[in-house]
Parts: sequence; C-alpha cells; structure tokens
Amino acid sequence: QVQLVESGGGLVQAGGSLRLSCAASGRTFTTYTMGWFRQAPGKEREFVSTISWGAGPTNYADSVKGRFTISKDNAKNTVYLQMNSLKPEDSAVYYCATRGTRFAPTSSRPEEYDYWGQGTQVTVSS
Repeated sequence: QVQLVESGGGLVQAGGSLRLSCAASGRTFTTYTMGWFRQAPGKEREFVSTISWGAGPTNYADSVKGRFTISKDNAKNTVYLQMNSLKPEDSAVYYCATRGTRFAPTSSRPEEYDYWGQGTQVTVSS
C-alpha cells in the first residue's frame, strides 16, 4: 500500500517562501520517480516538478524554473519542494505523486503517475 502525505502548505505574502514535504510509505525513492503537481480552482492539474529515481535528475515547469527546487532524502523517504519568490499565481493545492513502475523516467504528464497524496493548500497573497 503506497501512501503519500504532503505538508508545509500555508498562507504567505508574495515574494515569500515555503517548503513542502511529501512523506512516502510503501515506496522507496531510490527506485521510483516522484513529482509535484498543482491545481488551482477551475483549472486543470498542472505539472510543477519531477525528480527521477536514483541520483535524481530533475525537471521543472517553465513557470517555476529558477524559483522552485525539488529534492529528496532517500533515508527519510521524503521529497521536498522549496518554493521561493512566490507569486499569487502560484496559489493552488499542491500534490505529490509517484510513478507506478520502478525505474520509470521523469514525466510532466499527471496521467503517468499512479499514486497521489491528498494535497496541501498554498495561498500567496499580493
């Protein structure tokens, strides 16, 4: 049974920072690719960032490149999303997800991720 639990969301002013965490059980990051996605009200779920299994090559959406950093702690089975220089348009529910196949490559397509957390709300005020 795979469980993903996000934390770290909240309300922050524009220009501020937040760090999201995603703790996983039933899944080891050394062999599974992880991703962060977000969904704002009335919009489709969109890709934010992904980190590969193993050494963890990363990828980012253009909208967050240079501001967000994805990382992981394999010993803690936790993936992080450090979000700096936040903008009001970053407001959304943020979800972490994992691909269902070991050694699967990174992907920006949410339909290629099999397990999802419950999400954590991020609100950026102007």
